[in-house]
Amino acid sequence: MTQIEIQSPSQGARAGYKVDVSRGQRIGRVASEWFNRPADERFLSLDDLRGSLAARSARSRTRIVESKGIRVEAGRDDPERLTLILPDADAPVAPTHWSFGQLASLVGVPAAYLRQLPAPLAGINLQYGLTSNRAEQIKTLEIENSRLELRAVTGPDYGRIFDEDLIEAVQKIAGNGTGDTRWKVPGSLQWDTGIYNPHVDISKDTTTLYASDRDVFVFLVDDLNPIEAGKLPDGSPDVFFRGFYCWNSEVGARTLGIATFYLRAVCQNRNIWGAQDFQEITIRHSKYAPSRFALEGTGADPVCRILAHAVRQWHQGGAGTDCCPR
Repeated sequence: MTQIEIQSPSQGARAGYKVDVSRGQRIGRVASEWFNRPADERFLSLDDLRGSLAARSARSRTRIVESKGIRVEAGRDDPERLTLILPDADAPVAPTHWSFGQLASLVGVPAAYLRQLPAPLAGINLQYGLTSNRAEQIKTLEIENSRLELRAVTGPDYGRIFDEDLIEAVQKIAGNGTGDTRWKVPGSLQWDTGIYNPHVDISKDTTTLYASDRDVFVFLVDDLNPIEAGKLPDGSPDVFFRGFYCWNSEVGARTLGIATFYLRAVCQNRNIWGAQDFQEITIRHSKYAPSRFALEGTGADPVCRILAHAVRQWHQGGAGTDCCPR
């Protein structure tokens, strides 16, 4: 096993670190997120991100309703738009594009076909599917915006973990994600010099904190505390850093998951270079997922507890540090 040694941040943090990105592998997951996120899905701190998610959670409610009790009708103000009347609801609820697809899937009606039909005809087909649905109950996630919207429709045993809860757990080890703890938004690799600079201003172009109406994604690194593992051909130390990214979707678009790894650099378009010892754990939103997350994700070091097995292997190799030191 390679001996590794954590260097003092003062040895190279200000000038950056010479890295060899030909070692290890390239991971493009974060680059894909960075490329596809519009400006309103990019956040500059975990406080801002969590604040946005908390405000959304405060306007939301989830409940289980009888599928046969749902009435589908063309919108009263817009006859080309469907609305749903849920049991014991005070007002009609408008499905989003995502929840409409979920509802159609649950009752066995092709969503793509329904979207091509006039609203009254699509409503007749959807109503028939709800009336004859073998799944007698569904779980809804509703939110009060300018109007009442249906964000998600799932089976009654769906174990929802809210996006806000994941970010709360991350903040217990990462603070604001801007350098107030050792976990922060990554710096950037200078390709002409091969120097990785951990000090890059956090902006909409450089941030790795993302959230949309369907999901949340966060990538943080410990790039002010390099780890040395051997030497480069020129005799300088071969250094790498700890990193992790995590994701979740409270509306059922993806699982909850966290991946940990070592990395040597992150370039400007957020590709991860020189990665090794990649570990990933996912938690499906099954019936007991919230209980599992509460048990594993709210301790002193929540991300590490979620990742129990992966993180233990992540820190094997002689670093001699606690699981997730601040």
